[in-house]
Amino acid sequence: MTLPSLDGATRAFMYGKLHRVTVTGADLNYVGSITIDPLMLEAAGLLPHTAVDVVNITNGERITTYIIEGAKGSGTVCLNGAAAHQFNQGDLAIIMGYEQVPAQDLPGRISRAVHVDSRNQIVAVDEYVTPSLSQLGRPAANREGEIYETVEA
Repeated sequence: MTLPSLDGATRAFMYGKLHRVTVTGADLNYVGSITIDPLMLEAAGLLPHTAVDVVNITNGERITTYIIEGAKGSGTVCLNGAAAHQFNQGDLAIIMGYEQVPAQDLPGRISRAVHVDSRNQIVAVDEYVTPSLSQLGRPAANREGEIYETVEA
């Protein structure tokens, strides 16, 4: 089988995510965005004023918004403005950052997942290396059936 050429193509690459954070607030009266503790931002490689997808594990909603920085060490994850209609304090969420990457540069690129406890304190950071097309199907890379173990504070 001949692999397709990746020359000139780009892909949206999920480079960093905050996994199973607890929403600490939802403020309808703010201009918009999501406020996040900078310790979590740094661990995931997410920057203020950049777009992220936010998935509500509790109710299935999914939005795109941009990041603003909260207080360091606070564990803050607050949805602001219209997004506050889709999230409530206590909901679980996943926050994912993407970047456009030339497809030929994807193999070997690292995607980072930051895991937190119920108070949004970092407990682990996993890094996943993106395989090339010819490396797909290797048993060691198969993540099917992985179960995420929650960590209580």
